[in-house]
Amino acid sequence: MADVKGLRVAVIATDGVEQAELQKPLEALRSAGATVEILSLKPGEFQCFNHHDKGDKMKADKTVKDARPDEYDALMLPGGALNADTLRADRDVLSFAASFDKDRKPMAIICHAPWILISANLVKGRTLTGYHTIEDDVRNAGGHWVDHEVACDFNWVTSRQPSDIPAFNREMLNTFSELAHKAQAV
Repeated sequence: MADVKGLRVAVIATDGVEQAELQKPLEALRSAGATVEILSLKPGEFQCFNHHDKGDKMKADKTVKDARPDEYDALMLPGGALNADTLRADRDVLSFAASFDKDRKPMAIICHAPWILISANLVKGRTLTGYHTIEDDVRNAGGHWVDHEVACDFNWVTSRQPSDIPAFNREMLNTFSELAHKAQAV
């Protein structure tokens, strides 16, 4: 099993996040020993969704504005069209994600969340997947689209949808373990 004990992972989510794409990776990270903080655009609770239907409310640990990328070893971006569309318009979120990519820290991104990477101008030349409706967006941003349950491109792990979460979690844990521990050793 991948060793993520002691890793500090930031998860960015807001209203409209796909509940399974937030909760199941959170559970996988925490049960493997990672310390996870949920960052959002505003303090307090945000509304999760199960596709079109309201799900549970979750509470943010802090805001993106109050967090610094150097406080974390890895980043996870769950999907949900409303969540990703809102986050991609926030300059602090884009800067946060760009900082992780610049430092080659591991990132796990699922469903519509590649929109955040597109808006941060990070996709050109990268291989990734996501929810099928964003294929054109990825290609138009210069990315190489693949229709696989999970795609790995150095520090990125991307996945399509909730049914792919077992593969996503497996590759996320492996990539986080490998890359984050290498970075800590430097």
